[in-house]
Amino acid sequence: MIRVLLVDDQTLVRSGIRGLLDMTPDIRVVAEAGDGNEAEAMLASVDADIMLLDVRMPQCSGIELLRRRPARLPPAILLTTFDDDEALFDGMRAGARGFLLKDISLERLAEGIRSVAAGRTLFRPVLTERTRACYERGGAPAAASVLTERETEILALMATGSNNAEIAAALGPSEGTIKNHVSSILAKLGVRDRLRAVLRALELGYI
Repeated sequence: MIRVLLVDDQTLVRSGIRGLLDMTPDIRVVAEAGDGNEAEAMLASVDADIMLLDVRMPQCSGIELLRRRPARLPPAILLTTFDDDEALFDGMRAGARGFLLKDISLERLAEGIRSVAAGRTLFRPVLTERTRACYERGGAPAAASVLTERETEILALMATGSNNAEIAAALGPSEGTIKNHVSSILAKLGVRDRLRAVLRALELGYI
């Protein structure tokens, strides 16, 4: 069973999402919070596998909660009512694992939760033309050089917001080796920073 902490300032939205997820055989909302502060206070006592976070809430937004990085922070999927490129960028930088629109179907929501619970990221469905233009302005070529298996692993961790030290701790090599791999990834993808590398990799299907 995938246990979900649902964080949204609108009671009706929380009730609707909970009711939908109650129709799935393997996903349950185990706790609800009205903003990021309330959710952070719950983390010590709530055993959740996934957080569904509203992007924009009073007091403490979903992105602000992610930036705090509490010790027990489950993988997070950001929810919004509109396709917001700025929120997508900010969420990726803060370490969100996915981004979904609130008007998606139950099937798509459940699929997204299962995907992130299995360790994958969930950004591709909301990449818009404006988002893709962000790295195209950085000079990305029409086709990128083939990435190695190790570079693909590093990209997947970059997509979660991990820095070089965190990636090194997860994969084993030294931080200097990871830095060299990141430089190679940027060169192969024809981009100038880590965020554009992740966006380019998502577009090409590497992650």
